[in-house]
Amino acid sequence: MYFVRFGFAIVWALLLFATRSALGPVSITLLVLYPLFDATAAIVDTRSSGATGPARGLQVNIAISLLAAIGMAVACGSGVPDVLRVWGLWAIVSGLVQLVVGAVRRGMGGQWPMILSGGISVLAGASFVTSASAANPSLANIAGYAVLGGIFFLVSALRLGRAAKER
Repeated sequence: MYFVRFGFAIVWALLLFATRSALGPVSITLLVLYPLFDATAAIVDTRSSGATGPARGLQVNIAISLLAAIGMAVACGSGVPDVLRVWGLWAIVSGLVQLVVGAVRRGMGGQWPMILSGGISVLAGASFVTSASAANPSLANIAGYAVLGGIFFLVSALRLGRAAKER
């Protein structure tokens, strides 16, 4: 699943970057789609981790991502500043959840990139909220954030594969 999330994040970021930070049909679809994809990935992760995994944290992530998708749909009607605020709040809250889930899963191996990613997400979210007040707020930073998140998923996938082979 981490490889799929990496690929999705890269393609998504390229498409968002191509919209040149304008809110139009393509960018609005992308902005709502990303949290929906995140929720779907968490559902798959919850089912695959079964009773042995930290399902509660993943369930919280699902709820947060679904709320973010709704918030994005509403914010897109108000303009880029509101989109950045909603995205930033989502990044902060989901980053905190990611930190907790990664810490709980440390014993599985390969979780340090996810823990680091959660911390970066919190900081990036605060930056998005702050940048919403800029003279010309842009969606370009969100695309960069998605690329960085995708890279963290790739690193985690590689580390988890290595940890599984060592067992």
